Amino acid sequence: MGNVATSRKGERRLSLPSKDMMAAIAVTRFGLGARPGEIETAKADPQGFLIAQIRREGADLPQDSGDTALQRFAMMRDYQQQRRMERDKKDGEGDKTAANTQAFLDGQRMIREKVEGDILARAKLAANTPAGFRERWALFWANHFTVSSTKQITSVLIGPFEREAIRPYVFSSFENLLVASSTHPAMLTYLDQAQSIGPNSPAAIALARRQNTKAGLNENLAREIMELHTVGVDAGYTQADVTEFARALTGFSIGRDNEDRAGQFVFRQGAHEPGARTIMGRHYGEDGIRQGMAVLKDLAADPRTARHVCGQIARHFVSDTPPPSLAARLERRWMETGGDLAQVAKALVESPEAWDPTPAKFKTPYEFTLSTWRLIGAEPSAIERLAPILTGLGQKPFSAPSPKGWPEDAQTWAAPDALIKRMQWAQGFAAAVADRTDPNALAVSALGPRLTPAVAKAVSRAETRKEAFALLVMSPEFQRR
Repeated sequence: MGNVATSRKGERRLSLPSKDMMAAIAVTRFGLGARPGEIETAKADPQGFLIAQIRREGADLPQDSGDTALQRFAMMRDYQQQRRMERDKKDGEGDKTAANTQAFLDGQRMIREKVEGDILARAKLAANTPAGFRERWALFWANHFTVSSTKQITSVLIGPFEREAIRPYVFSSFENLLVASSTHPAMLTYLDQAQSIGPNSPAAIALARRQNTKAGLNENLAREIMELHTVGVDAGYTQADVTEFARALTGFSIGRDNEDRAGQFVFRQGAHEPGARTIMGRHYGEDGIRQGMAVLKDLAADPRTARHVCGQIARHFVSDTPPPSLAARLERRWMETGGDLAQVAKALVESPEAWDPTPAKFKTPYEFTLSTWRLIGAEPSAIERLAPILTGLGQKPFSAPSPKGWPEDAQTWAAPDALIKRMQWAQGFAAAVADRTDPNALAVSALGPRLTPAVAKAVSRAETRKEAFALLVMSPEFQRR
């Protein structure tokens, strides 16, 4: 792993590669791929180039509609009313009018356009940003705290979720990020938390009396917080711990239309399961909203969370099988700083293991397509130039297959059929842009010292610019980071 030097005491330690190589790594591994001149910019101080992108105010915000979760909820409320009217008409109730049908169709179109606008704005930010490390860091956390468009109501909230609960906190404390994501309406709808009611709560008793119906406890959010977001599945917790945590979270909900905080996080004391809890050996007294918040605080501070999440950071940035010493460095900084994510990001940049010149990570479809846009200093101009491509390559925007988020391992994305689809897209992209480029210069600009003689020769000997461009972006050096 990397260059090995020997200290005076005879200890083996990693040494950093040349500054030129580090500049290429800074831009292509820590970042999202090189824009023209970016590797040259990073050469003076590659580590400083990355550290300068860490900032307390968080990640950049996409230039989208700027709608809040509150506004999107109002939009969905209006649409759902129109949908109910349309359904009633199909059942023979009411007069069918062109105006009502048009309002329903307009609502459908607005929802689609809002979601597409969110997707395109995020991609444009990734294509243009001079702070690729900061954006990659934000995208890592958005995937870690996945919400997916498997539900229509959640689909319109993903953009606001990233703006409100992820990007402002990616260089804050992990506890702040955990609380913000766990209490956002997008997460509460995606994992059905808003419907979770304590079986012995006043709300459940009233429901049973009124409708002879038992209220249900939903464990989705509690389970995913423990398994995915914090301590990890191997932390030794039990099903009883998950159930007790779910009880502690009852009352975490979303404001109704007739309430002051409509479409925003609210705590419903009447839906909260009364009683004290014991979760992973810790006792939590009956304390309303503070009970669930106390569990979140303890999970954020748990050493097993540091180990689990730091291992994921190491896998995302460096290798599907990262060196244990890298994860240990990150974990140590995490524990020393109380989960200060700015300090963890700095520790990543300062870790020599992260600078091994061997490109081990295979790009996901999103990373591949966006790095190709960055290669030519351009951006996707319309959703039609982006969403169908990503869907065809297996990574439909905002549609992670499960709360685990998108996989990042090479085995998932480097199958022969997937590579053929990438080649077809690369050839089509090359046909549109290659004649306006110098592929030889692009190869140097895109990879710097990571450009191997074999790839440089293949690009230079290609019969056409289109062929040269496609060879470059399909090369192992470009496909890996």
